[in-house]
Amino acid sequence: MMKIKPIITAISIAAVSASVAALAAPADSTRTLPVRTADAMPGLAKKVSLNVQENRSRSDGAATVQLNTEKAKPVDSMNQLINNKQEANQNVPAPAADNMSAAELTRKDEQADRNDDISEGQAVAAPSDLSSIDSSDPLAFELPESEKRQDFSDDPTIKNIEDKDGKKHTTLNLSNYAKQVNGAVWSPNMKVNSAMTIKMQALLDWNHASPGPIDGGWGMNSKKALVNFQTMKGLPATGKMDQKTWDALVKNIPANKPVLVTYTLTADDINTNFATTPSGSEAKSKMKGLYYQDIKEMLGERFHMDVRYLDKLNKNKKYAVGETITVLNTRDKLNQRINRVVANKADKTLYAYNGDKLVATYPTTVGSDATPSPKGTFKIINKVKMPWYKSTVGEGAQKKVHMIAPGPNNPVGVVWMGLSKPSYGLHGSPVPEGISRQGSAGCVRLTNWDVLEVYANIENGAVVELQ
Repeated sequence: MMKIKPIITAISIAAVSASVAALAAPADSTRTLPVRTADAMPGLAKKVSLNVQENRSRSDGAATVQLNTEKAKPVDSMNQLINNKQEANQNVPAPAADNMSAAELTRKDEQADRNDDISEGQAVAAPSDLSSIDSSDPLAFELPESEKRQDFSDDPTIKNIEDKDGKKHTTLNLSNYAKQVNGAVWSPNMKVNSAMTIKMQALLDWNHASPGPIDGGWGMNSKKALVNFQTMKGLPATGKMDQKTWDALVKNIPANKPVLVTYTLTADDINTNFATTPSGSEAKSKMKGLYYQDIKEMLGERFHMDVRYLDKLNKNKKYAVGETITVLNTRDKLNQRINRVVANKADKTLYAYNGDKLVATYPTTVGSDATPSPKGTFKIINKVKMPWYKSTVGEGAQKKVHMIAPGPNNPVGVVWMGLSKPSYGLHGSPVPEGISRQGSAGCVRLTNWDVLEVYANIENGAVVELQ
């Protein structure tokens, strides 16, 4: 397990004590797009009875879902946005296959893991002056003058993810496929189709049973979200869609609320800082910020979408000012106090409670076999938006320290919430598509949008149970 030295420096972006530990050591990797597979879910497998099939001959490796029937229906995936009959009737072209094969995507993930050079690390808030740095600390790091002047408190990243004000959504000029998604209604024994799958994922997202990045496929995180939603509503947690589950999903949702909407790109969208995330801590430390790599990555996080699905909905788009694209209509704010969370490694889920009431669930990564999370009950002791990351590379005389600037592609994403167990915390991720599939160095990792929802509703002192 990585050795992680507990420390937190004085801050300029959030008021936390310099004596409080706030550390993490997540895997350091540039974003890749992992392949969806029907991975096993310890602790949940017996509950989930959705019949998932994998078409391994397809280039995207997408899993498909069978709704409320024991016999498999025809395969559907992100490459076949609606079933053939509906596609023929409405003249909706099927998107082209992904440019990368499943094997190539997997190989890129493995290469990114091998490029991880962090042997120790810690999430910190940016030091406001040199007096906050302990000169006797061998890991002390003096920021260059250029970095001392940087203030990330007004960085637009958080606003891009959280704020829907000013982002005008309409239902004008929607494609036939988008209209089909918006009008989809579940019924027993209905045929499997991607329109219904997307609507189910959106309804789960709106009900705060997060399915992670919405992608048009029914993989591990979607299955968990359905089970979790049923648990939240006191329904049998079968993981199988039925009339009572559907009624509960739509109960508090306006009947005319669209799932897919059109959004017109603004000058602010286009003029956001973008930069390719380099490999290795030294290269990252030379970046002014760990920004989004491109506008598609930014829009994917804003609208809770897998970048590949966003791209498939918007083929041939140039992403220019004034251009209209199709995106997901995301959930409203949770507005529920969270005073206890349970991070279950077997279920790969973070359960959020208000007292004894389960109010939200999120797919998560909790440690790994090599660096497991400790088991026990702890407390949230600090909360930092846009944290810096202090990376230590090498051992002994070869040890080097690099300070990595904040941003959505920072190793701990856009939020750090430290625990009373030194060196552990809840935090975001630069790779939302890998949540529940990748490992972490003992911490609890969420998508950036999910961790922001937890951040907005949890207080210092809240109980965190690691199971």
